[in-house]
Amino acid sequence: MTTPKIIQLAIGRPENRAASGEEPWITAIYRKPVSAAVFCTRLGFEGDQVGNPRVHGGPDKAVLCYSAAHYPTWQAEGMPAGPGGFGENLTIEGLDEESVCIGDVYRVGEVEAQVSQPRGPCNTLARRWGRTDLVRVVKENHRSGWYLRILREGKIAPGDAVELIARPQPGWTAARTAEVNYSRNRTLEDLEELVEVPELSANWRNDLGKKLEAMAGR
Repeated sequence: MTTPKIIQLAIGRPENRAASGEEPWITAIYRKPVSAAVFCTRLGFEGDQVGNPRVHGGPDKAVLCYSAAHYPTWQAEGMPAGPGGFGENLTIEGLDEESVCIGDVYRVGEVEAQVSQPRGPCNTLARRWGRTDLVRVVKENHRSGWYLRILREGKIAPGDAVELIARPQPGWTAARTAEVNYSRNRTLEDLEELVEVPELSANWRNDLGKKLEAMAGR
C-alpha cells in the first residue's frame, strides 16, 4: 500500500476578494502554495491566517486537509477546482473522508496531528466557486475535507509522508461523522454514540448534543 503524502502545502492571509463596486469580501480561502517547509504550531502554520476567526481556526481546526483524489471528480462535474481550491492547507494524496477517522493521529514531517472533525462547508466556499448549491452538495457527497489539531509542533513540507500512528475510533470515518451530523436519516443511537467520541471537536460535540436533545424530546 502506498503511503499517503502531501502534494501541496498552502498558506493564506485575509484579503479583499470582492469585485469592483461590491461590498468588501475578506477571506483567506485563496491560499497560495509554498515550496519549503513551514513550522506548524498548535494554532496552525506560521504565516497562515483565517478570514473569520469566529468560525474558523483555533486548536481544534488548526490545519485544513483535502483529498487530492476529489479534484478530478469536481472537474468532471464541471467545476474547475484543483489543489488548494477548497482553501485547504494540505492537499493529500492517498487519503479521503472514507479512509480518515475521527481521532486518527498522523505523523507528518516533524508534526503529530489528530483528526478532529470533518470540514463544515460554508458560504465562503460557495462564493469562491460561484455555486449557490455547493454547501448542500458537499454535505451530501461528503467531499468536504477534514481538520487537524496539532499534538506536537514542528515543520511540515510538501512531499512529506502522512503516516498513521494511532486509530482510536475506527468506526467513525469523517464521512460517517458528517452523515450523522447532516442527514435527517440519522438514528438516535448514532447521535448518542458520536456525541461521546472524546476526540471529536468541542464545537461538533456541542452541536450534536443539541440535535440529540431535540431528537430525544420528540
